[in-house]
Amino acid sequence: MLALRTAGNLAQPVGPAWLLPTMRDITAIGGVTGLTLVTVLAAGGLIAARNLRTALFMVVAISVGATLASLLKTLFLRPRPTIVPHLVEVSYTSFPSGHAMNSAIVFLTLATLVARTQPARAVRIYIQAAAILLSLVVGASRVYLGVHWPSDVVAGWCVGGLWAVLCSVVFHGVMADGRGDR
Repeated sequence: MLALRTAGNLAQPVGPAWLLPTMRDITAIGGVTGLTLVTVLAAGGLIAARNLRTALFMVVAISVGATLASLLKTLFLRPRPTIVPHLVEVSYTSFPSGHAMNSAIVFLTLATLVARTQPARAVRIYIQAAAILLSLVVGASRVYLGVHWPSDVVAGWCVGGLWAVLCSVVFHGVMADGRGDR
């Protein structure tokens, strides 16, 4: 974390002037408001396309995953790092990173559901890669902003990714049994 700050002024992050506001914007994407907005818009699109079961599954999977993230934070009660000043406001414990975990849950779950509708393999790979990249940059922003230890973020990515994989397996099992949407 110290390597990401200017020597002699720990309140000043390294990098060009545009990087700090960019990291704040990226971290906001992985916050409650950003992820809720993405989830609601995706559910609305699925409902408009008459994919009601998929929409319901997605909302339940993401909601239960977010609840799991909160429960883990309450279980571990790890304090946030104090080695450098925080560059954004924070309000709860550190482990695991809720931004990293919830970003992985939301973006990877959505990517799985959207990718399955695409016939072209290259498009499916692109969708999954974009979801992974979004999750990675949100988590990295938390370390850059000084509000998480790297281990908090890695744990969030791992648990969130595992949750998304589990949801994908369950979803594909439900869809494969012939019940499908509508």
